[in-house]
Amino acid sequence: MNLKLPFDRDGVKIAGVVAFVAICLGCISTNLGWLGFLLTIGCLLFFRDPERVQPKKENIIISPADGIVLKSITCTPPEELQLTGSWKKISIFMSLTNVHVNRAPVAGVVDKLFYVPGKFFNVTLDKASEFNERLATFMHTDKGMPIVFVQIAGLIARRIRSDIKEGDTLEAGQRVGIIRFGSRVDVYMPDYVDVAVEEGQITVAGETILANYKPKAEGKKHE
Repeated sequence: MNLKLPFDRDGVKIAGVVAFVAICLGCISTNLGWLGFLLTIGCLLFFRDPERVQPKKENIIISPADGIVLKSITCTPPEELQLTGSWKKISIFMSLTNVHVNRAPVAGVVDKLFYVPGKFFNVTLDKASEFNERLATFMHTDKGMPIVFVQIAGLIARRIRSDIKEGDTLEAGQRVGIIRFGSRVDVYMPDYVDVAVEEGQITVAGETILANYKPKAEGKKHE
């Protein structure tokens, strides 16, 4: 029987180390032991990984992250992404209290993973999209619609972990990785999609519909 714990695997490992330290501290001081216990619980809460139910609708793009919509704009993507023309961009901020496991926004194939080392500015700032450490995932649907989502590390986040590789076929809402301790995800979509969220709206990874699109408008995949 394959039992899935409601926590990310990194969280289980880290919580185990913290719990061991807590036991050691408890042998020295009861107060320190309780502090270690609370830190263990806090660690597990941060790395929680609940099951999600994907919407049954077709031709939708769902949120890859829990959080709040910082921006919803039409823009020219950063030059490094090599995306021409105008694209719809939705930026989602994940606070320390959010679930940090990220999920695929559509069903499709992973064309490319593009990692960029960088700085750790506050992810609510516009410059975070261009200067922070980040990992861009390029995908296309079975009908060729391209989509790119970028996991961005922030002030506290210091590691982006990807659990997928180029050539993988993903289901919509499938787990793709995690960013530790506060971060942001930018989603770039073709300009013909109809955005379904507003700035300030709360999103749930794998469940909230970010945008709708018409199949006949789908273009060629990103090369």
